[in-house]
Amino acid sequence: MEYRRAIVFPGQGTAGGEISGEVEEAVKAEIGSGDVPYQLSVFANSVDLFHRLRDTGVSPDIVAGHSLGEYAAAYASGSLSLEDGVRLVAERDRLMNEASRKNPGGMMAIIGAEPGAVSEVVANADGIVVAANFNTPRQTVISGEPDALETASEKIKGRKVKLEVAGAFHSPLMEEASEEMRELLSSVEFGGPKVPMVSAADGALLTNADELRAALQKQMLSTVRWVSVVERLSELGVEEIIEAGEGGTLIRMLRDFKDKKFDGKIASEVVA
Repeated sequence: MEYRRAIVFPGQGTAGGEISGEVEEAVKAEIGSGDVPYQLSVFANSVDLFHRLRDTGVSPDIVAGHSLGEYAAAYASGSLSLEDGVRLVAERDRLMNEASRKNPGGMMAIIGAEPGAVSEVVANADGIVVAANFNTPRQTVISGEPDALETASEKIKGRKVKLEVAGAFHSPLMEEASEEMRELLSSVEFGGPKVPMVSAADGALLTNADELRAALQKQMLSTVRWVSVVERLSELGVEEIIEAGEGGTLIRMLRDFKDKKFDGKIASEVVA
């Protein structure tokens, strides 16, 4: 099979945007007319953009998502229904916010440091702090308790940017939320994907329902290895990557992959 076009879905840190049609109806059916939880707004916007791409004849050969974006990717693969996706993401938002209140923490992007050096520092740090996201060859995100996060960052070279997120995602501080999410996912029916999905945990190609469910069950605590995703897309011969989200965060990250050549676009440009 040829994999020429990938559609990728961003995670937290991305702004939610407008939604319409069946996506808006599914969100209202879940939460009523109140404010849309942040994670659900990101998911719904990504799915709405995916629908707009599909309506203009742009469909993926393969999909992937960054953290929260894996739920939109699972939907786009044909494995997860829209209604289940909306319900699961609303619950994910609630559970992670509760965990963040119980176990306060944060995340910090380290730009320009060697990923291995970052891993070594956090592995030897006091307190809870982990390498949460390997986003590009020169951008790694660490996550953990506030003091441990600050102390570890001081020992790492590079520019530091504190992320505007609610808590220490992809760290052990999310363990309780992860267990509850695992149970919720166990009760949801996943179908066989019509489009394969690349796992953000390790770059593996997910081609059946059990693999997709397992990937989502593990992802709240798993390190996001976006570097592995980009490398796998390159190995598979992907030429075009379209980001279904606001802001183009994942497309901008491609600039750090100097040896990879992709035609990167954001969905709003494609459907304009």
